[in-house]
Order: sequence, then structure tokens, then C-alpha cells
Amino acid sequence: MNFESIVQNVARHIDLTTDEIKWFTSILEQKTFRKKEYALRANEVCRFQTYVVKGCLKITFTDKDGTENVAKFAIEDWWAFDLQSFMTQTPALYSIQAIEETESFQISRSNYDLLHESIPKFEKFSRIMFQNSYIQLQSRMTQNLFATGEEKYSHFNEKYPGLELRIPQKEIAAYLGITPEFLSMLRKKRTIKAIS
Repeated sequence: MNFESIVQNVARHIDLTTDEIKWFTSILEQKTFRKKEYALRANEVCRFQTYVVKGCLKITFTDKDGTENVAKFAIEDWWAFDLQSFMTQTPALYSIQAIEETESFQISRSNYDLLHESIPKFEKFSRIMFQNSYIQLQSRMTQNLFATGEEKYSHFNEKYPGLELRIPQKEIAAYLGITPEFLSMLRKKRTIKAIS
């Protein structure tokens, strides 16, 4: 697997020397998840940050009624992990599962700490990553509280262009917090608008 995409992901925020890139890539672990395979199950400890090279992971929370709610999708060039569990090494609230076969790089918690000790500028990268995650979370909460189903669907398509052609409709409905039937109606409405 080629390191180019993950190196570019990091380079958007910090400048690395050739030696630093070599060291960083040397601690990454390649991992391919089969469709429906879990990268993390709720109540396990999140021991890895996972960077998606190709494919799609879903980050989910199952409520007390047993309903699976999709909090986020991690597609190409996205990171996936349970932040609280990873940082505190306590049981995860979220599960992470592959919707498609997914090629990834992972960094373990011990290597994450080593990375920050060895290349201090990674502190900046992590800070930016966590800030962006918090901003996304805040935006998602606001949408869930105030946006209509149509607005949520529109936001989904802006955030994940082309993803609706790759994954099952029920996964998108679980992300939007609507029924698959209502999503089907929204899709038809959108198609009619595009034609007219």
C-alpha cells in the first residue's frame, strides 16, 4: 500500500522532513477490513487511530432500544477512532465497522505517544485533527436538532459526495435519523428537481 495519501493528509497541517516522513511511515500498520468486519466494537478499548486509504467505515452508537445510529462515515482520506476511548484507554461508546472492503493504515496508542515525543510538531497535527472533529460534532448536533430531513440529506451529499451510490440506503437513513422509506421519498424528490 502506498503511503502517499496519508503523508499528504499530514502535510496539509505540518511540514515534515524526509527523515520524519520515513520515521512516521515506519510505525504505521497496514490493515484491510473485510465488508462488515469491525475495527472496533463498543465496550472494547480503542487501541488504534485508523486512516482510510480506500473504502468506507461507519462509526455507530447503539441506543438502549437496540437501534443502531450512524454518527459518522469515514471515507478515503478520513480518520476513524473513538476519541475518548483512545485517549483514556477506557471502553469505547462507539463501534467502527467496514461497509465496504477498506484498506487502511493504523497507528497504535503506544506509537501515537512515541510519535509525539519523537516529532513534537505532531502535537499541532493532533490539535487540528481534534478541533476539526469537535467542529464536525457540533455541526452534526445542530443539524440533528434543527434541520429538516431534506436539509440533512442535502448536507450528507455535500459532506460525502458520491457516497450514496456506494453504500446501502439503510446506512444513510441511520445517519440522517430517518426511515429508509422517507429517504427514498427524498431521493425521488431530488431527482425530479434535478430533471426539471
